[in-house]
Amino acid sequence: MEITLKNLTKIFQEKDKGEITAVNNLNITIPSGKLVGLLGPSGCGKSTTLYLIAGLLNPNKGRIFFGDEDVTDMPPEERGIGLVFQNYALYPHMTVRQNIMFPLENIKVEKQEALKRSQEMADLVGIGELMDRKPKQLSGGQQQRVAIARALVKKPRVLLLDEPLSNLDARLRLATREEIKRIQRETGITTLFVTHDQEEAMSISDQIVLLNFGIKQQEGEPQDVYDQPDNLFSAKFLGTPPINIFEGEIKNKKLIFNDMELTTKDSPDKNVLIGIRPEGFIIDKKSAFSLSVYMVETIGRDTTLIIKNPLDEEETFRAIVDASHRIKPGDTIKFKIKPEKLFVFDPETGELL
Repeated sequence: MEITLKNLTKIFQEKDKGEITAVNNLNITIPSGKLVGLLGPSGCGKSTTLYLIAGLLNPNKGRIFFGDEDVTDMPPEERGIGLVFQNYALYPHMTVRQNIMFPLENIKVEKQEALKRSQEMADLVGIGELMDRKPKQLSGGQQQRVAIARALVKKPRVLLLDEPLSNLDARLRLATREEIKRIQRETGITTLFVTHDQEEAMSISDQIVLLNFGIKQQEGEPQDVYDQPDNLFSAKFLGTPPINIFEGEIKNKKLIFNDMELTTKDSPDKNVLIGIRPEGFIIDKKSAFSLSVYMVETIGRDTTLIIKNPLDEEETFRAIVDASHRIKPGDTIKFKIKPEKLFVFDPETGELL
């Protein structure tokens, strides 16, 4: 089921702040059968967008389509959505079986059919042997699976997940995000999940949508957005360690920063911001560009070099190199820059030049 948002806008009225535009003229398409991550910092409009799709909030303007059907004015229970909240919202007095069956009882599904479908969903999410337990007897990861099974048991057209992993510890987050991807692939259901964790979104999403202040910044396959950011926000939000940003200038068709000069495309002279991914620094003994290493972090196959900015020693930046290079703090290393890992931005608009 393809989801299309056309010019979607949501404005809240707050006593102290007046009008707050949480979603601003949003146009996105969520392809049928795909898992799409809605990603951005806190307060960027992610959950509001999810609740607009679910029908829990009404837009001030714009339309929402499921396939060719306009569902903008349709109540939530008629949209065919499964929704998993951040806190799972399980009924504590009910067993796992009763929690999963609850939506089917509401729509008057015959009891034996409801039992069968509940068991099938529990088996799918890996909790088939826990049906007689109460939520308090389950781990956080198990509770989350109950919530997903309950959302899927109605065979919805769309699955919506609001920060589904935020209440889990680091180990469980890793395991459970893999489970979400497996479940989505096995069911083929169109799934939208909200997260502020870029690693989480990039690892399991078929496509990501980046939001900031309710405005779409970029959408596409995760690696494409990482490799080809449209603007400074996209470049800075994706990547661990984050992209390094330097002040520079274009002068006489040369890109100049930190005593480096690179030939650039035809462009008028102007001040710019230069972004270089940490993996964009390549050790090259023939290069004229040398830097002194301040600190070294070695983690398995990679080594992260922390380097003080020669133009401002209060600032540091990071370069990732292969761990086979035995580099120590204080060493002076010669680098060249991978052109595909270097980006030039307008300092005023943040747009890629």
